[in-house]
Amino acid sequence: MRQLSLRSTCSRLLGAAAPAASPVHTRQAASRFSGSLLTGNAKRTNGLVLPLTRSVRFYTAEADKEPAVQPGEKHEFKAETKKLLHIVAHSLYSQREVFVRELISNASDALEKLRQLQTTSADVSSEKPLGIDISIDADSKTITFQDTGIGMNAEELKENLGTIARSGSKAYIEKMQSSDETKDAANTIVGQFGVGFYSAFMVGDKITVYTRSAKPDSEGYCWDSDGLGSYTLSKADNVPVGTKITISVKDDAKEFLDKDKLSEIIKKYSNFVGFPISVNGEKVNTVEALWTKSKNSITEEEHKNFYRFISHSWDDPMYNLVYQADGPLSIRSILYAPSKNPEEMGFERTKPGVNLYSRKVLIMPNAEKLLPEWLRFIKGVVDSEDLPLNLSRELLQNGPIIMRLKSIMASRIIKWLQDEANKDPVKYGKFFKEFGVYVKEGVCQDTDNQKSIAKLLRFEVSNKESKELVSLDEYVEAMPEKQEHIYFFCTPNRKVGIDSPYYEPFKKHNINVMFLHHPLDEFVMGRLSEFNGKRLISVDSKEAGEALKKLSDEAGEEAADSSKTVLTKEETDELTAWMRDNMGMQVKDVKVSDRYMTYPAIVVDFESPAVRRMMKMMAGNTDEPMPLSPCTVEINPRDPVISGLFALKGKDEELARKVAMQLLDNALIAAGLLDNPQSMLKRLNEILAATVN
Repeated sequence: MRQLSLRSTCSRLLGAAAPAASPVHTRQAASRFSGSLLTGNAKRTNGLVLPLTRSVRFYTAEADKEPAVQPGEKHEFKAETKKLLHIVAHSLYSQREVFVRELISNASDALEKLRQLQTTSADVSSEKPLGIDISIDADSKTITFQDTGIGMNAEELKENLGTIARSGSKAYIEKMQSSDETKDAANTIVGQFGVGFYSAFMVGDKITVYTRSAKPDSEGYCWDSDGLGSYTLSKADNVPVGTKITISVKDDAKEFLDKDKLSEIIKKYSNFVGFPISVNGEKVNTVEALWTKSKNSITEEEHKNFYRFISHSWDDPMYNLVYQADGPLSIRSILYAPSKNPEEMGFERTKPGVNLYSRKVLIMPNAEKLLPEWLRFIKGVVDSEDLPLNLSRELLQNGPIIMRLKSIMASRIIKWLQDEANKDPVKYGKFFKEFGVYVKEGVCQDTDNQKSIAKLLRFEVSNKESKELVSLDEYVEAMPEKQEHIYFFCTPNRKVGIDSPYYEPFKKHNINVMFLHHPLDEFVMGRLSEFNGKRLISVDSKEAGEALKKLSDEAGEEAADSSKTVLTKEETDELTAWMRDNMGMQVKDVKVSDRYMTYPAIVVDFESPAVRRMMKMMAGNTDEPMPLSPCTVEINPRDPVISGLFALKGKDEELARKVAMQLLDNALIAAGLLDNPQSMLKRLNEILAATVN
């Protein structure tokens, strides 16, 4: 037999001589089946899928005559090929079980190619039903992968299995040999070369391949190698159409000789391959790849069953999305929003719930890089044929295709949820009750999609009934023409908010206020800062006070009831100076409030309660109270407590000092800033005793 051509073999096997192709060109090339069958580089197509419920008779090695191998010719691998084979067997894969995925993917390629050629050529023979049969012989320590696909003739076998190196690979290998980071260098080679078939050397010390092309008058051949330095190529008789790969399993890989374990690996990686797969005659892949079907052809029952299968849950999905696109990337996906939030039920942080596939072959379960972190509650499958079909699919990083896929899918999911909210606001309210915390997390973290995520937020408002939620869009649409800002109030519950001195002037002016009850809400408002050109302002902020003063000035209103006794300016100046001197370091200023209020005093310009809680958590939740940053006290000179305090300081300054400090603590409680209210009980009892006596 003639000597193999290294250059022609490398070029055909690795596809390296061809220029980089765009996704569209790649898919066009896939239809012509360019590339190798056995290296995992052949493009898979989305043709008709053989129904997985169809009964198929599998043929096994025992059902055919044993191939008769003729004397063959031995060929030496090139030096760089030997090194690369060693890398494949020892460095490339983080889990050896993926050899099953690789060989099944290659078999699926061969079957798909045969099926497509049968539609265009009458000269292509098909001796048996299309399928993949895997047989385990524990006694002889072998695993055999057999398909009824297109097979190979002599030239194709030489091109595909003669070598796995190419011009330029030697430099990569030398770089890896000299690198301290062998694994990273190996990954670089993975990105350049497709060596899926050779992953079998991770578990086998010898591989034998029998194959015969489906083309008319083709002969059978046998290829075998120990992966060390050479391979033998021979003619063989009694070889059926297709390809049979027999792996002699190493002693340290005997676990793969277990039928149940191998079946589980197939279900994990190749459960949705469009051809029947059997292990020792028993069909393994029994679940249909729903994402390849049209949206209208999938029943609710199918959605429910597939959701439970893919999510390992027993609840029903609240929403489902079947999204398919051919540009700019080829995408076939099916996604689900669950009914219940497991994190709310006390379970640990949810892992990403979407699995990444390429041509129905699992690339990455629970793909962390596929969607933004806040969408980890979404379950389902994303399948893209634009993902590179080489070993790096196991070790995906932030490549350009993944980043583009992430951007497309995140935008589409946000639009999907917005459509569901518009379609049925009540149902979306139930969804937001369960998963609103994820949406809020998205506003804080996902800056690329922040504005669109904000449209998914829902809050209670003061002019609606309790528990009735509105969106920011709805709030803005209902704003009076003269209202410039969106007002919110972070409060433990609605009643506390309604009774608060900070809400009081907004109620008087009939200004709608959003009530925010979740610990994340203050961070959400801070990160968002504005919506549709309207600033988000807390009702207890300095900016809110300025806005209220502007409203009062325009309406010609007094800050409070003018019928009540009010201190003169001189008396007010005297009292505020005295209070500032006697309230200590907690207060940086005391002044007369411009707000309408019926309370004696409030604090403004203070540190965020949410930030204080976060700081306390970072400090280890100690029992020690967090020190307060100095704040400003605003007093109501028309309130009887304030006018009484002015009179009291001239009669009993010690008691007046206690009353002033009590006013400060009352204001801090209203602002949610007093960590330990018990600290004021002694003083409060002393004030009560002085009052009754």
